[in-house]
Amino acid sequence: MKMLKSLPVWPLAAPIAGWLFLFGSTFNLGGAYQILLVAGLIGSVLAAVYHAEVVAHRIGEPYGTLVLALAVTLIEVALIVSLMLAGGPETTGLARDTVFAAIMIILNGIVGICLLLGAGRHREQTFGLLGVSASLATLAAIAVLTLVLPNYTSSTAGPFYNSSQLIFIAVISLVLYGTFVLVQTVRHRDYFLPKEAVGDEEVHAAPPTPTVAWVSAGALLVCLGAVVLLAKSLAPALETAIAAMGAPKTLVGIVIAAIVLLPEGLAAVRAARANRLQTSLNLALGSALASIGLTIPAVVVVSLATGLTITLGLDIKSTVLLLLSLMVATLSLGTGRTTVMQGTVHLVIFAVYLFTTIVP
Repeated sequence: MKMLKSLPVWPLAAPIAGWLFLFGSTFNLGGAYQILLVAGLIGSVLAAVYHAEVVAHRIGEPYGTLVLALAVTLIEVALIVSLMLAGGPETTGLARDTVFAAIMIILNGIVGICLLLGAGRHREQTFGLLGVSASLATLAAIAVLTLVLPNYTSSTAGPFYNSSQLIFIAVISLVLYGTFVLVQTVRHRDYFLPKEAVGDEEVHAAPPTPTVAWVSAGALLVCLGAVVLLAKSLAPALETAIAAMGAPKTLVGIVIAAIVLLPEGLAAVRAARANRLQTSLNLALGSALASIGLTIPAVVVVSLATGLTITLGLDIKSTVLLLLSLMVATLSLGTGRTTVMQGTVHLVIFAVYLFTTIVP
């Protein structure tokens, strides 16, 4: 009872309500029921942010940000794999589109908002350059090897890898991501630690008890599961609305990816506004790395096991935007200090990405 009293009611009730709304959607209760699904989705997202911060406060940085990144990515991978198995050949580009959308949302949308709002409130913010440089170097390598290089190999025509190349690139992705996690959590953990302000009461507050932390960890998984499945349930209505607007179907993937990334995005923005930009960047860049470093190996296994062909290579427009995003991120985060200028540049690139998706 004492443990339950130490947690507010709403973070525990919100995901339960989300799952109940999800169960109710199986009875075809009409279009008005979509409002409840949206409410359950928003509540589950906010509850996920709360529980992630409880866990992060207990285990400390950078482990806390890693927990949220891995939890979201593992559920995202499960969703992609299930859709691939159910959709068959029509879903050959699903993993590529989802990973690319996640990278653009994180690298330009989330990072841009964090830099703009953080600098808008504190004028100039600082962070550890070594940790961010390691994150960007790893992200650039994995992104180009998995999403750009397939267009230029000659063993198989088109934006594809053959079986041996798929196995090799899956191993390379795991090696790069595994090495990054080792550096982040063990060998050079200090590179990713935020500079804590002496007067920051939230940082120096007493950590939750182990029992409370375990309850929040379990509730976090429940919340994230509800977020993904509610987003999937809302997808048909979203597709209908987008088709009615005459927009391309690829916009559906962007919207769903944005919903799945909302817990990390909100947590990152809250940290930036509290002048903890290091935590924000750990969340954002770590999420992008987890998304691509774990998703690609998973879909490679599915492809080899089922015989499904997976399309990995991006088209020319998307390749240009990806390389521009990586270059700008390297420059804007290359000094250890940020202002509203960097945030504005990232958000402009994100706006271009969204606009050229709708108006290709």
